[in-house]
Amino acid sequence: MTVNDRTEAEGARDRGRRREVTLGSAFRVFARRPSPWIIAGMLAVALGARLAVGDWQLTDALVPVVMLAFFPLVEWMIHVFVLHWRPRRLGPITVDSLLARKHREHHADPRDVPLVFIPWQTFLWLLPVLVVVAALAFPRIGLGLTFLTVVGALGLNYEWTHYLIHTDYQPRGRIFKAVRRNHRLHHFKNEHYWFTVTSSGTADRVLHTYPDPGAITNSPTVKALHAGGVA
Repeated sequence: MTVNDRTEAEGARDRGRRREVTLGSAFRVFARRPSPWIIAGMLAVALGARLAVGDWQLTDALVPVVMLAFFPLVEWMIHVFVLHWRPRRLGPITVDSLLARKHREHHADPRDVPLVFIPWQTFLWLLPVLVVVAALAFPRIGLGLTFLTVVGALGLNYEWTHYLIHTDYQPRGRIFKAVRRNHRLHHFKNEHYWFTVTSSGTADRVLHTYPDPGAITNSPTVKALHAGGVA
């Protein structure tokens, strides 16, 4: 049995009971979760405002190119430093975010659908932060709205890709097969590697978290992140 076979076997504990998953059936479940609607709402508002403002310039084409180029790195950093945050004690206070807690639960049960998605409570602070960045970090409002529009598109793609990876949908395209394989290795083999989700491992290769799976041992804490407790 190959490493990939073992990884798939570990991630398919109840394979015999599952029905074939199509894109349509997957999307119907996806559309019932709150975070895709929140992100889609932001995207619609940002795009509508961008079209209303006009003032198109060359930099409006440059912003999405730069964001797409850096998104795998940003995704890697968020996964490593935010989602895999180890709780830390500062005096009597334990520092542990909702995102980190939910991500630990997600590792414990990767097939629990609600845990696949960004917690809706996160958007209570994230959306205002993005609006402030769009308003203050760009030289004109049109460019800030372009930024918000691209963030919305990237966010929807992240949620859909991540959700689809955690279903039993079997991809046919080479790129998505690689994306799915890498993320399932992260969840079912070793949580210390393969941190990118929507790309096929570009940032992991650059940052040396893309090893040969055959050379990596199965982690005993892959479903129990930070089992040692508070740092």
